Amino acid sequence: MNGDLMDGLIAITGQISDFMYTYILVFLLIFCAVYFTIRTKGVQIRYIKDMFTQLTEKRHVEGKKSISSFQALMVSTASRVGTGNIAGIATAVATGGPGAVFWMWIMALAGAASAFVESTLAQIWKVRGKEGEFRGGPAYYIEQALGKRWVGVLFAVLLIICYAYGFNGLQAFNMASALEYYIPDYATNGAAVALGIVLVVMTAFVIFGGSKRISIITSIVVPVMALAYIGLGLFITFTNLDQLPAVFAYIGESAFDFQSIFGGFAGSVVVLGIKRGLFSNEAGMGSAPNAAATASVSHPVKQGLVQSLSVYIDTLIVCTCSAFMVLIFYVQSGGTFGELNGMPLVQMAVNSAVGEMGIHFVTFAIFAFAFSSLIGNYFYAESNIRFIKNSPVVLTIFRITCLVAIMVGCLNNFTLAWNFADITMGFMAIVNLIAILLLGKWAFKALDDYTAQKKAGKDPVFVADSIEGMPATQCWHIGSDDLKDVGPQPVKEYFEEAIDAGGDSFEPAK
Repeated sequence: MNGDLMDGLIAITGQISDFMYTYILVFLLIFCAVYFTIRTKGVQIRYIKDMFTQLTEKRHVEGKKSISSFQALMVSTASRVGTGNIAGIATAVATGGPGAVFWMWIMALAGAASAFVESTLAQIWKVRGKEGEFRGGPAYYIEQALGKRWVGVLFAVLLIICYAYGFNGLQAFNMASALEYYIPDYATNGAAVALGIVLVVMTAFVIFGGSKRISIITSIVVPVMALAYIGLGLFITFTNLDQLPAVFAYIGESAFDFQSIFGGFAGSVVVLGIKRGLFSNEAGMGSAPNAAATASVSHPVKQGLVQSLSVYIDTLIVCTCSAFMVLIFYVQSGGTFGELNGMPLVQMAVNSAVGEMGIHFVTFAIFAFAFSSLIGNYFYAESNIRFIKNSPVVLTIFRITCLVAIMVGCLNNFTLAWNFADITMGFMAIVNLIAILLLGKWAFKALDDYTAQKKAGKDPVFVADSIEGMPATQCWHIGSDDLKDVGPQPVKEYFEEAIDAGGDSFEPAK
């Protein structure tokens, strides 16, 4: 791409992103998180125990595509845990300062309430398919509960742009940038082009009806890699305990450097921490509800709680591991990263801690996470394509454009890749946040119903007709007498379906 054109695009997208996050999205996110925390009386704290106990609940409906609460957690966690947990956190710290980690933590704790509300709403207004599967998400609860199909279509379009083009372009870029350690001039010697071709072929093989065996990558390899990555982070942290006081000192000093914050708020640690936190855990953004709606549970609140847990897993565990690895390297380097940023920064931090084998591991992890995200992002987007227009021709054209976005992403500019992802994510989040603010009262009423049944010693069962004035739902008009457990123990079932490569196991998310 022409240098002047590239510089112009970077400048324009940067200005749009800065304005959106500085004057709109930051305040909207904070308002929603605080408002939902207050209205739910801190549901994300009060019901931490229930977040775990609900994971054992079995499915309640027949159908080979019906999935359990635990399976839905795995789907959404695979969606949340991606390259944003590695490269994104490194970017926030390198660009905004160590204090970005603190604001990322705060956003996760407060944002878990937003995740609860949007996922509960997705459960309430989900729809059921012919094979027992459920589907839903913001487009569905906007259409059914607000009665505004055009707004649902608008959200679907934004999600498609965000996931199929913005996020997938960014995932491809992160995979290409991981080559820098091995091929310093990868961007100019054809290596990025070669990687793009490989990714396009592999992705096309899946989305055009290729082998289901690729689902093993997203359903088993990725969770295992996530656990291994957490283990690496813990190892580096515990073998450098003497550095932690300095790490926390840097975080605290940077997080509350108000002169710096208010001197350039758009690029401050507050904004960058919220940006990267949102990009990573997706709380309030409207993506995870697409996964939350697929679970077969006896009460919508159960899946709302499970999705709050997913936010904690993503940000407070995985992202914190990335942050500590990078910040320990920061302390050991005398409070500087030099010119390092993004994925190369993580690689060098791990190299400094455990040697070259650590770099190879992180590179493999980034490729596993990113490819899983490519496939999952596509399935999220496809679901919303079908919401708008269920046409084979439209779907084929869409698939081709998805492949083009992956190739472009491999050849993209670092700053432009992040700016475009931030913008598309921001527009999508704004529509969803407004929708859940308008519909939040129904999530609160569902929570009150759940709480009342818990206090009565019951296993909560939701019946929509019991909530006065609630807009019509499709899946919540049966009582406890009609419920039954279906299938084996949820954890066993999850792995059995994932390993069954020749079968029709549930589709993975991002």
